[in-house]
Amino acid sequence: MPEAQKSSDIGMKRGRAIANLPADRQLDLIAEGLPILMKSAGDLIDAANAITDHPRASKILEGHGLEEAAKILILMDIVRCPPKVRPSRIGPMMAWFYEHLPRLLYIEAQDWRPMDLNDLRTYVDQQRRSHYLEGHIGEYILPNSTISDRDTLLYADIIAYEEGDPIWSSPSYDNPVSPLFPRYPSPWQTCQGLQAVGAFTRAGLDIVSSTWAAIDFSGTESFREAADLTYRTLVGLEAAKLITEQATDEQAKHLMHRWQLPMYRLDFRRIDVPIEELREQRDANFWAEAGY
Repeated sequence: MPEAQKSSDIGMKRGRAIANLPADRQLDLIAEGLPILMKSAGDLIDAANAITDHPRASKILEGHGLEEAAKILILMDIVRCPPKVRPSRIGPMMAWFYEHLPRLLYIEAQDWRPMDLNDLRTYVDQQRRSHYLEGHIGEYILPNSTISDRDTLLYADIIAYEEGDPIWSSPSYDNPVSPLFPRYPSPWQTCQGLQAVGAFTRAGLDIVSSTWAAIDFSGTESFREAADLTYRTLVGLEAAKLITEQATDEQAKHLMHRWQLPMYRLDFRRIDVPIEELREQRDANFWAEAGY
């Protein structure tokens, strides 16, 4: 790559520069970063499970660890993106790498079970709206719950509702955490499984890339196609002797059934919803409930 041309080219958050690299070098850099991200995420999740007597702090650490795991899943979707499509998608995807909402939605999406990619797109589009209606007939206007849940866990702050009066919000998290049953959320299990089967090695990334290049997940592709490609990936990794001794049958089953459809064709940018639109929808809900 050329040397830095301006001061902002130097320092953290330079992952978007990966888009300017040749295809092979992109995979080189991803392979170098995946173990680093795995350790970062694992350290945080292990720490979360170690402080069960402080549930809020535990949940904060878990959330931070899962956002690191989301970075892994975004990078793996770059690898799963067909090489002919990748140049147009890698820039936006590396933007997701640095933004809270896309990372959080990536994590949430791992537990969704859409019929196909179009169905998954509908779910994502709904969850990236800036505000939504809540209540029996949508009488309350609330901010995006994915971001709001994160922020209210992290921060004490002054908030306002539709009435406009500011009030204090005190962060809290009261759900008990059992020291006997540590939390290992499904997205983290996906990352652990991919590492165990050798998908994070440089040779493994080549196998993932070449296998998933067979289908461009853009519309009606479903879990059936994804499961077939996952199986073919596992076969390729085994043939290349990349599957580690730590890999288990349960991890292979998890990847077959829980690794979400590739999301490189989706949009994770926040949708700003005007308050007028929300009020109109609320009025429509009221009259529909009233039988008009």
